[in-house]
Amino acid sequence: MSFNNIVITGTGKYIPENIVTNEDFAKNVFYDENSNIFEAEHEEIAAKFKAITGIEERRYADDNQCASDLGTIAAKLAIEDAGIDPETIDQIIVAENFGDVTKDTIQTDLLPSIASRIKHNLGIKNPSCVAYDIIFGCPGWIQGMIQAYSYIKSGIAKRCLVVSAETLSRVLDMHDRDSMIYSDGAGAAVVEGVEGNSKEGILSFAMETYANEEAYYLFLGKSNITNTDPKVRYIKMHGRKIYEFALTHVPNAMKLAMDKAGAEIKDLKKIFIHQANEKMDFEIIKRFYRLYKERNIPEYIMPMSINKLGNSSVGTVPTLLDMVIKGECQQIYHEGQRVAEGNHKLNKGDLIMFASVGAGMNINAICYRY
Repeated sequence: MSFNNIVITGTGKYIPENIVTNEDFAKNVFYDENSNIFEAEHEEIAAKFKAITGIEERRYADDNQCASDLGTIAAKLAIEDAGIDPETIDQIIVAENFGDVTKDTIQTDLLPSIASRIKHNLGIKNPSCVAYDIIFGCPGWIQGMIQAYSYIKSGIAKRCLVVSAETLSRVLDMHDRDSMIYSDGAGAAVVEGVEGNSKEGILSFAMETYANEEAYYLFLGKSNITNTDPKVRYIKMHGRKIYEFALTHVPNAMKLAMDKAGAEIKDLKKIFIHQANEKMDFEIIKRFYRLYKERNIPEYIMPMSINKLGNSSVGTVPTLLDMVIKGECQQIYHEGQRVAEGNHKLNKGDLIMFASVGAGMNINAICYRY
């Protein structure tokens, strides 16, 4: 059976309670990639970091939690929000990149998959509920949404649970300034096929992988500090290259999704973009609008959470979506500055977009009618 519309019927998130501020990193000694110590005082490093990324604090999971635990909580909340019987879910699609990493280890545990663990934790007995992980970098949750759309549209599935879960705090090199970017978190959405006379839900999407020169812009590498075991590896990135890559390619993918939907930029109400770097996100949106020869960007267009939640990779977009739906996202930005306080909200029929960029290097975007 094929459905007219594929829509989100429930959302959930898990934001860990442990707040880690920029000041909490003052005890860390930072080195560059050549193992040279940074001589600047921490106050100077933190101020420069905040000016570029917008991050003031981030969240870390409890010591006894792993990604599958965070994902389970978000999934339960999404199921409750949708008001469905978990046994009727056809697929559990989990976006992650490092699996379960136990505190004080650096070993990735993916046996069984995070999706199987979450299905187990949810107590779902139906064997026809197929659970699997996807590794697609930070755009993983959006890619999971695209996969759910494809399966539902083809008639193979009717209802999918798309979950994201990440504990990046477990794979950080605490002697690398980039460690201040990352955080932990999880988000989830129930996606269903429904009938309807008007078009709603997922209207179109775009997705790309650049893996020639760009494949290793994000990678696992040794600590920046000297005399460490090179076989113990941590998340690393070529930040400048990622920044330039995102500004060049993400706006084009967003426009492709909009054009496929036959939508007009003036009708767009919200853009839920991966919370990677505040400055980068503002510039992506600016360039996206310029593709339509528009220089006036609505101040309400882009909800942001990175200043308080950091970059939780696959977790950022679904967490931000749930925050807006639940009236929990209050900061209004314009031209890269916080200009007001007031809840972001979504109204029935609003045209919105999801967009992300990350390791691989992968890009995707979805045009969605709320």
